[in-house]
Amino acid sequence: MADTPSTLLYEQSGHIVTLTLNDPAKRNPLTGNGLVDELLAAIARIEADDTVRAVILTGAGTAFSAGGDIRTMQQQAADADGLRIRRDYRAGIQRLPLALFNLEVPVIAAVNGAAVGAGLDLACMCDIRIASEHAKFAESFVKLGIVAGDGGAWLLPKAIGLARASEMSFTGETIDAATALAWNLVSRVVPAEQLLPTAQEIAARIAANPPHAVRMTKRLIRESLHSRLDSVLELSAVFQALSHQTADHREAVSAFLEKRTPQFGR
Repeated sequence: MADTPSTLLYEQSGHIVTLTLNDPAKRNPLTGNGLVDELLAAIARIEADDTVRAVILTGAGTAFSAGGDIRTMQQQAADADGLRIRRDYRAGIQRLPLALFNLEVPVIAAVNGAAVGAGLDLACMCDIRIASEHAKFAESFVKLGIVAGDGGAWLLPKAIGLARASEMSFTGETIDAATALAWNLVSRVVPAEQLLPTAQEIAARIAANPPHAVRMTKRLIRESLHSRLDSVLELSAVFQALSHQTADHREAVSAFLEKRTPQFGR
């Protein structure tokens, strides 16, 4: 019997890992398959690998991710055990935003097509979002009589502000790539054929920097989302003290003064 194809492709080129959601026939749903577990395993692998300096997350086919699988939702609707459903969310998809939040390697979402419901929230879990001109975005949970069970109520307002997040969440309506750019949901919109090359170019510019400094910078930005200024300042002082003692810092300063390209250790 043939092996079931992986719903996530993991590819590494140099210091950059590309993760591709790989169920294009179903438009890359996040539920009703093993994708969440595969993503969590990939995140753990990346976190443990010091050679990885940047990650690109994209989708195979015409969609980034259609979100939750409708058939799985139909089964849940027939399940009278609400406590079990709550447990399944906590043990399942809710582990994903926590894992991506705590991953210290920067993640670029290359949104190639529709990012709907949990698919949009997955893009919002990433640090940088760029979009193909064909991309579309919808926080569509209300259309199905449910709420964002994966943290979208926290993620989307952080990305685009309360008023626009409320508009998207209350109407469930779709916005196009141009609107997503105007609303700061994405930082760039590019022709479809330029999406992955653009993501790779951004990832390469990230990977060219000292990896410890990039990881600490991401941690500071993430901590700033829920910490007080004095707490972030204290953490910044600790990270800065560590950074000043690294070989990468010494190499960066020397290269700057000598007007040459720095060579970092790992």
